[in-house]
Amino acid sequence: MKSILFSVFALITLVSFSQKEALTWHTDLQKAVSISQKEKKPIMLFFTGSDWCGWCHKLQKEVFYQEEFVKWAKDNVVLVEVDFPSTKGEAYKKQTDETRQQNNLLQQQFAVRGYPTVWFVKPEKTKEDKVNLDKLGQTGYVAGGAQNWVDGAISIIQGK
Repeated sequence: MKSILFSVFALITLVSFSQKEALTWHTDLQKAVSISQKEKKPIMLFFTGSDWCGWCHKLQKEVFYQEEFVKWAKDNVVLVEVDFPSTKGEAYKKQTDETRQQNNLLQQQFAVRGYPTVWFVKPEKTKEDKVNLDKLGQTGYVAGGAQNWVDGAISIIQGK
């Protein structure tokens, strides 16, 4: 009986882990902009506190790690994690100064005051060959599961 329970637990863990690993979350905005322009997909900026934000973890568990979101995200957006980890944690130590500076600028640009916050943007080239991020809309944690969240994201991207 113990081996059956262990096997079931291992299978659930493996499925959960494989879904978490199925998506590419970029941390370099410039790289994400290049991919976005090449693939003609909007960017999804996920503002999070990866090692301290309970609502961020809830959004990830209930939405981002679910099959409905994974399938939709792969086909429709370029994912960018804009992380603000605790200065005492391992995630902070792994973050480069360039990434911290980029994330602080994005936080100011999008006036993010709470976490999680998700912005959908479309990169637009200017005449000066620079890139502006055209704001399509924002969301955060939404109760009701992955499909409900995805439906809201689709509405934002389509401008409805």
